[in-house]
Amino acid sequence: MRSARFTLDPAFTVGTVDPRLFGSFVEHLGRCVYTGVFEPDHPCADASGLRTDVLELVRELGVTAVRYPGGNFVSGYKWEDSVGPVEERPRRLDLAWRSTETNRFGLSEYIAFLKKIGPQAEPMMAVNLGTRGVAEALELQEYANHPSGTALSDLRIAHGDKDPFGIRLWCLGNEMDGPWQTGHKTAAEYGRLAAETARAMRRIDPHVELVACGSSGQSMPTFAEWEATVLQETYDLVDHISLHAYYEPLDGDVDSFLASAVDMESFIENVVATCDHVGARLKSKKKINLSFDEWNVWYMSRSQEEAERADPGDWPEAPRLLEDNYSVLDAVVFGSLLIALLRHADRVTVACLAQLVNVIAPIMTEPGGPAWRQTTFFPFAQASKYGRGQVLDVRVDSPTYPTGKYGETDLLHATAVRAEDGTVTVFAVNRSRTEPLPLEVALAGLDLTGVVEHSALADADPDARNTLTDPERVTPHPVEGTTVTDGTLAATLEPLSWNVIRLA
Repeated sequence: MRSARFTLDPAFTVGTVDPRLFGSFVEHLGRCVYTGVFEPDHPCADASGLRTDVLELVRELGVTAVRYPGGNFVSGYKWEDSVGPVEERPRRLDLAWRSTETNRFGLSEYIAFLKKIGPQAEPMMAVNLGTRGVAEALELQEYANHPSGTALSDLRIAHGDKDPFGIRLWCLGNEMDGPWQTGHKTAAEYGRLAAETARAMRRIDPHVELVACGSSGQSMPTFAEWEATVLQETYDLVDHISLHAYYEPLDGDVDSFLASAVDMESFIENVVATCDHVGARLKSKKKINLSFDEWNVWYMSRSQEEAERADPGDWPEAPRLLEDNYSVLDAVVFGSLLIALLRHADRVTVACLAQLVNVIAPIMTEPGGPAWRQTTFFPFAQASKYGRGQVLDVRVDSPTYPTGKYGETDLLHATAVRAEDGTVTVFAVNRSRTEPLPLEVALAGLDLTGVVEHSALADADPDARNTLTDPERVTPHPVEGTTVTDGTLAATLEPLSWNVIRLA
């Protein structure tokens, strides 16, 4: 087979990776919160009811910004229900996921959870612009962020939180273009509401960062027109516009599934083009950045089948929903999606893996039992650890393969990140299901003389996965024979593999 190749040169860069690119998402959905991050009766629970085994895995994962409380859940969210004495908090019906919300875990518990992850964990709070509006967003902002001396800030203090939460990053609603969303709006309706909310929130704090809702997917019938209309109203008031994308193999088309990042990169580039067109039309020098605040592999068709079988009169607490068990195949696609985000680090400045625990998640738990890593845990943890610095411009020369959805597609998908100390990490996926892929990388202008590590996530069984009974079936393994000679990296990428090659 012909080798894949590319050249790395420090003179040609994409941009600096924002740490928020390694964000995640905690929604009141299924078991993400209850028996996920929060289980007071668990043997590993701390005094706040947080599972310490989960906290350890979240730290290992390297999560930064954590979006909360939704997702579809936020469009029916009453923030007042989630504060104050737990025994006084009301139980509510959650229309988004047909569940009963107990509010035992709320705003204060979310902030405490972030503090226990570590200082790198930043809150990313969504406000309800589905069933609520400007007034409620301002009340939440005052409760959360104002130091003291007002009714709502003093209420927070009375609830036991003397210090403000310091939430800087706010989402102005969620997926408001979707007819499934409670309070769904047209682009014009949402654009005006988002603008008025943004304008008011900036009067409390001019330095807040605000994310406007973009399209819920590139396949939406209003895609691009939605962004253009919303940004026409909000361009000077917001900092980011959101993107959401999920991928699964449809109709057994695994080859197209492996090329999912082709669609993700197209989505990013089309939204950038739309943003810049609006900016040009408004004669603005400002650049709108992208918040890819929901992305993952999600077997959505399977979830829809589960929903259809559910009893419409049943409103369970923390049901098992969307608990996909990920394979090696899924992890390779997942890694490719991470590569797509890094390749656009100049404009994608926030990204949130949806979600963090149990619900289409890299971490799984059993109530009263253990927590373990899914196959997708490893690419995220490695990218978060080694993908910090300047993204180098990677333009591959690769053998191709045919796909039903995307035509001829490169077998190699890759990027590289140069850290402050001059070391370089190459992230690469071989999309071939059957053949190894030789790789040559010319290291022009880089003082790199050796391979620190080459690890791969691959398996003879592409369906291999980690489970409750076999939680370490799949882990990354070292790859031998990777060399740097006379300024050229030479490696062989195993079939269907996610690779991390560290150079110094």
